[in-house]
Amino acid sequence: MARLLYVAAAVAALCAAAPQAWAAQPRAAVAGELPADLRAEIVRAIGESDRPIDHRFEARRRAEAAAEDAVAVLRSEGYYAAVVEPEVGEGDIPSATVRVTPGPRFVLAAPAIAWVGQAPDPQTEAAARQALALTPGAPGRAAEVVAAEGRAVASAQKRGYADARAAPREVVVDHATHTVQPTYRIAAGPPSRLDGVKLTTNGRTRPGWVRRLAPWKPGDLYNPGDVAELERRLLDTGVFDSVTVGLAPETQLTPDGLRPVVVSLSEHKARSISVGASYGTNEGPGGDVTWTHYNVLGRADTVSLFARGSKLDSRLGVDLSLPHWRMPDQTLASEIAAYKTTTDAYDAAGFGGHVNAIRHFTRTSFLTLGALLDFSRTDELKPGTLTSLGRDVATFGLLADLTLDRSDDPLNPTRGYRIGGRAEPTLLAGQGTVPYLKVQAQGSAYYPLDSRARTVIATRLHLGAIINGMVGDIPGP
Repeated sequence: MARLLYVAAAVAALCAAAPQAWAAQPRAAVAGELPADLRAEIVRAIGESDRPIDHRFEARRRAEAAAEDAVAVLRSEGYYAAVVEPEVGEGDIPSATVRVTPGPRFVLAAPAIAWVGQAPDPQTEAAARQALALTPGAPGRAAEVVAAEGRAVASAQKRGYADARAAPREVVVDHATHTVQPTYRIAAGPPSRLDGVKLTTNGRTRPGWVRRLAPWKPGDLYNPGDVAELERRLLDTGVFDSVTVGLAPETQLTPDGLRPVVVSLSEHKARSISVGASYGTNEGPGGDVTWTHYNVLGRADTVSLFARGSKLDSRLGVDLSLPHWRMPDQTLASEIAAYKTTTDAYDAAGFGGHVNAIRHFTRTSFLTLGALLDFSRTDELKPGTLTSLGRDVATFGLLADLTLDRSDDPLNPTRGYRIGGRAEPTLLAGQGTVPYLKVQAQGSAYYPLDSRARTVIATRLHLGAIINGMVGDIPGP
């Protein structure tokens, strides 16, 4: 038994020591006088290995591979005259080292653009040169040279040259002046003017509705931002599984020389059913079922039939959502329902509906204008007497709600602010007429205490009032 315990203890000791013995180490050491940030980049590029060097051949292989990695980093940072030497230490199990002498850092000379084929108009030429944004005398980093080419091509595309593309660039590295001079070769091609939308879909979406969403008119110059905006508007409806928007090939030009925009839509399944259940200590068991039909009208609409049941609130109804109603980024949302509500303060049964037009300025900033009409029988406990008070009430109301969100994140804001205001003029008709106005205003602000926003001061203020109405005159919600 003692021998068994000894063996188990020995095995445990070896297992505990193994991670330390086989801990990952740099593939090769970096020697030489280097700026700290450059050394860190080279060490990162060389990487680590969790296998020790067990012979000279392995050490030589690692040193040579590390030298190649170091050269790539040095050239990307503008050190084109650097000297990199792989070294292998003495002994049967030597170390791998790469010795780096960076030399002078090369700087940018004035860049140039050589247009392949016909040059674009002078304004586009000037915009492309400005988009390079390379400062002579700045470090000649390879990444910045490559990124400048992309900016120049994008600048030409934004000005209507949809087929602008980059040809192989020419970069002269002058070891006498220690400069890097890039010459970009860009083929602009002819400017493209847009036609209407050519729709391909597996559903019932109407081409006319899609055309009205396009943020351009036939004959306008191509702008990639406009094409992306049409794609966003279609995706925001939530009805399509995928949306692809792109220019038709040059071979499909119209007789007027315009290029159609091809829109491909993959639609959701036409119908879906969702079922839910809940339980609360205050309302007991509850359940709901919703049957939804998508794109009934061929304009990304959603129609839902719903039924909910619980001790506190039960209702049966239908709602309709029309995205991009009458104009882009404006949704018409309506609902009609019959309901029964039971609370300790009042009971109500009735039917009614509302319709709201929601105009989005951004995803989280919007204006809502709406109206509602409701007919109900309300049984309440009269304040002060606790006797039952029954009323048949017709309610007509209007709604204006404005929300402005200037925070940095809709779910976890760390800076910025949000403000909102809501006004609901309402007219009650039944045993007399009671007009009143319900107003609310709220705001919140967020201020970070450090640059990484790990600690944030958040404040919120909410004000409300009912004008020209008494609590006893207004039925429960």
